[in-house]
Amino acid sequence: MTHKLYAAPLSLYSGKARAYLDWKGVDYEEILSSGDVYKDIIVPKVGRPVIPVLDTDGGQTIQDTTCIIDHFEETVGGPSIYPDTPKQRLAALLLETFGDEWLVIPAMHYRWNYNEEWVYGEFGATAAPEASKEEQLAIGKERGANFKGFCPILGINPDTVPAIEASYEALLADLDAHFSVHDYLLGSRPSIGDYGLIGPLYAHLYRDPASGDIMKRLAPRVAAWVERMVDVKAPLSGEFLSDDEVPQTLIPVLERMMGEQMPFLQRTANMLDAWAESNEGVEIPRAVGMADFTVEGVTGQRIAPPFSLWMLQRALDYYAGLSEAEKIVADTLLSSIAGADSFQQFQQGRKLAFVDFKLVLA
Repeated sequence: MTHKLYAAPLSLYSGKARAYLDWKGVDYEEILSSGDVYKDIIVPKVGRPVIPVLDTDGGQTIQDTTCIIDHFEETVGGPSIYPDTPKQRLAALLLETFGDEWLVIPAMHYRWNYNEEWVYGEFGATAAPEASKEEQLAIGKERGANFKGFCPILGINPDTVPAIEASYEALLADLDAHFSVHDYLLGSRPSIGDYGLIGPLYAHLYRDPASGDIMKRLAPRVAAWVERMVDVKAPLSGEFLSDDEVPQTLIPVLERMMGEQMPFLQRTANMLDAWAESNEGVEIPRAVGMADFTVEGVTGQRIAPPFSLWMLQRALDYYAGLSEAEKIVADTLLSSIAGADSFQQFQQGRKLAFVDFKLVLA
């Protein structure tokens, strides 16, 4: 029996899990998450329609890409995607949070404002792979409408779109400069940070045709990195840079995270604390309200998801657990990043755990 990955080509987080499993050399079968698979397998196991989901060869069910990755990091030998030095490990964890939880904004914008008709066909082909093209399009429009409807609550609207595009194009330029020197974020081996970025940058922003054309035109080296990540030529290969080096070319990317995402996450943390005070024992909602966010000087509102705090908590916990000597080293990185005090001084409040496929207060 091999591992089974329930996933789909158009799924952001499926792209992250698949790229990792291929690099790690995991023997798995990918099963398309059709409507029947959701109804008969995923929802009974997990409790809600979500992908990717992985059934291990030992019968364990794992949901969430980070949990899938960490399972195989613990159980499969060979090189790790987690650097073991302070600056690189911290940078990688931060960039995973940035990719997983922030780049969903441009990913959803470009999908639904540049690729809408195409993606309806993709939704239909996933839900009903045996149906005709016409039937798939009709099914896709019905299913896809739910996802398109997320755009306004993600902060994507006519007022914010120009800023979202400007920020994304600036990020592409920064990453293109970085990948002109390095194959991956931290050397010749992908890190957990690469896997955070690959979900949105592959499944939406490269694979969707119109946004893929934009990436290839504006940032061909980013497109080449995407291709390296998803078409793995040499599993378990490569090295991180020596001497715990975090390339200077990554500093602008980390500064973008600190300037855009961290203030929003602090607002989300404050809102979760307020919610928790009067909701002890209640299941944590997908969002604890709407919070301001600012991109390229333009402020909008979007849902404040506690899950983003669980992702950030990985970096916060790592930083807090460093020895005094290691923290001094990590602080030399943070001191070079404008706005990093928003991470160093982050007020975490209530901590979170991911248990039985859902967030709980720790």
